[in-house]
Amino acid sequence: MQLYDMTLHELSDMLAKRKISSKELTLSVLDRIDVTESRLNSFITIDRQGALKQAESVDFKRSKGENLSVLAGIPIGLKDNICTKGLRTTCASKMLENYVPPYSATAAQKLSECDAVIIGKLNMDEFAMGSSTENSFFGVTKNPFDVTKVAGGSSGGCAAAVSSGEVIAALGSDTGGSVRQPASFCGAVGLKPTYGTVSRYGLVAFASSLDQIGPICKCVRDCAIMLSHIVGHDKHDPTSLNRGYPTFSADTISSLDGLRIGLPTDLYEKCTDPDVLARFEDAVRILEKHGACVKHISIEGIRFALPAYYVISSAEASSNLARFDGVRYGFRADGISGINELYTKTRSQGFGDECKRRILLGTFVLSEGYRDKYYKKAVTASRLLVHSVKQQFENVDLIATPTCAETAFDIGKKVSDPVQMYHSDIFTVLANLTGMPAISVPCGLDKDGLPVGIQLMANSFGEQTLFDAASVIEACVGRIMRRCENDRI
Repeated sequence: MQLYDMTLHELSDMLAKRKISSKELTLSVLDRIDVTESRLNSFITIDRQGALKQAESVDFKRSKGENLSVLAGIPIGLKDNICTKGLRTTCASKMLENYVPPYSATAAQKLSECDAVIIGKLNMDEFAMGSSTENSFFGVTKNPFDVTKVAGGSSGGCAAAVSSGEVIAALGSDTGGSVRQPASFCGAVGLKPTYGTVSRYGLVAFASSLDQIGPICKCVRDCAIMLSHIVGHDKHDPTSLNRGYPTFSADTISSLDGLRIGLPTDLYEKCTDPDVLARFEDAVRILEKHGACVKHISIEGIRFALPAYYVISSAEASSNLARFDGVRYGFRADGISGINELYTKTRSQGFGDECKRRILLGTFVLSEGYRDKYYKKAVTASRLLVHSVKQQFENVDLIATPTCAETAFDIGKKVSDPVQMYHSDIFTVLANLTGMPAISVPCGLDKDGLPVGIQLMANSFGEQTLFDAASVIEACVGRIMRRCENDRI
């Protein structure tokens, strides 16, 4: 097995024992990018010089006998809406095509302090708005299992890079499933942590009440390691929670005795793909075989989750994206004759179609005469869902659904039908609306050899329970791997 195919914890152990150097590992990943990137388009910016310099620094520290983090020397990628000081951060938009932040996001800074090697910035849907990474100014990211398929979104570049070996792990952002859905499509593990456990400082905002940074990795144990190093209170983020956090683990356990798992039948029966449903049911049986008790549940108001999510997220997006007007920073249109024309031309030329669509929707639902009719009702529905889900967690420990209703779909299939695209998030938005943690872990392949994911959702701060159950599924199913050299084109 090549170095780039190995897991974070395997490589960390090899680095600690000096079986390999960080420079050797980083070169392995960079060479892999040379082979695959022209076909996948996972990256927007690759920092070769910076990555090799950091790798050499780690090797020097290790030669001096310094006590280093488990992440030291590990090549990691960041979604391109996570600010990095001195390294371009574009949000996959023409609006920020040449923006170089003067500061780093707290999560990125924590990785740097652990001596992780930042390889570069990964492709995404523009300003994280999408479910396929087809809405990027820098082109579509393709799925390593079949390059005619989407990688998912909006963290599609992260998932494709991890799955193909272009990075060992990545940080994405999850507003309505944007870490979990692409992880499912690309055969990776993706975690959306409890809202407030990971600082959002330096994460370019899409919908502030829903956004959360989370890891995409090759296995559950790697996700636990990554989460352990990015959680914690941050004075720069008023929504960051000031509490203690454990060191998360994902050691293989043999028994789930006493674990109660709820299946929201009225939700997962919306999955009409027989392969996805079959693999999901196989994974549930694995949990039962290891001692978990499975019961059917009904979540009051679940039918409101998707419309409430799109109303709330679009409303917040319209507010957050108002700052991109050609005055402060970023793209500014040429040939303008006044302030109104500056705003109009800059925003018309700087934003892509999906951003414009959501800004318009968000502005509409916040406008006089419609705020009460749409936005306030969506907020009320969201609060109802929080109450309903908390009630269910009095009787169950986890809620299980498929991560997605289908496997990766053809590039271009849903671009002309936004409503159909929005339905890709039907299983994932609940965790964002309630602020609760959820993980997607591979549970097999469909008839075409495309990955299928199962989603497990826990009560607030239940990440360790997620890791325990997910690691049991992973131990039985195994890692889902494929190299893109043999993909269909």
